[in-house]
Amino acid sequence: MNLMDGKKGVITGIANSRSIAFGIATELAKHGAEIAVAYNPTFEKSLDKRIKPLAEKIGSTLLIPMDGSDDESIQQAFATVKKEFGSIDFLVHSMAYAPKESLQGNYYEVTRKDFASSMDISVYSFTAMARYCSDILNQGASLLTLSYYGAEKTLPNYNMMGVAKAALEASVRYLADDFGSRGIRVNAISAGTIKTLAASGIGDFSYMLNWNEKTSLLKRTVTTEEVGKSALYLLSDLSSGVTGSLHYVDAGYNVQGMPSIEVQKNLKQE
Repeated sequence: MNLMDGKKGVITGIANSRSIAFGIATELAKHGAEIAVAYNPTFEKSLDKRIKPLAEKIGSTLLIPMDGSDDESIQQAFATVKKEFGSIDFLVHSMAYAPKESLQGNYYEVTRKDFASSMDISVYSFTAMARYCSDILNQGASLLTLSYYGAEKTLPNYNMMGVAKAALEASVRYLADDFGSRGIRVNAISAGTIKTLAASGIGDFSYMLNWNEKTSLLKRTVTTEEVGKSALYLLSDLSSGVTGSLHYVDAGYNVQGMPSIEVQKNLKQE
């Protein structure tokens, strides 16, 4: 059974084969989805070498430049989608940015400029995309964005991004309210710690990865494929009654208040 047969949509944030967005795109393509790949224009140099081959793997022939910090770029991108697809059934927002300096030291040292740019690209871009694709969303369409546990709890070296993800999760709830009367759903996935290009900018990331592997309930980290499968659920008709929600794909890490004594002893010995 192909859950996405006849459905068309847009996915942002495919930077390489390890991107969560690519994991999602792969699962959707397996189930028959027709996908337009929106790429960051700053990656133009790697378009032929990296992005096009990935698009080919998921059967996508529609590649569209989209700058998440520019309304005109977003509007033009969806105008192209409308011309090629007519209407769409899903949108995947996988876009985030915070200057490296804002992920270090004390949060209160974040500059006004860095705060603004982080919120603009990581949060407002989702709202802007929802606005500019509003007129081409089919009844029952689904919008999805990606968050992380740092939106709820303080985590080392996450600082500004944690604040941005918290705002993104709030946006999901308000957008769900906006679109609910049209039968359009808006949700977020809170993915566990995964070694992606974006994650490489977080200090001591390898330690965080090891900590999650040792302390999560399943005693491992998750894969982009697993996130992709949950995205398939949220973007297909299987989740027709789900909106405004945050769905965790983190091997159970979010429900644990304290690792078992045995785990703590083992970590001390390492």
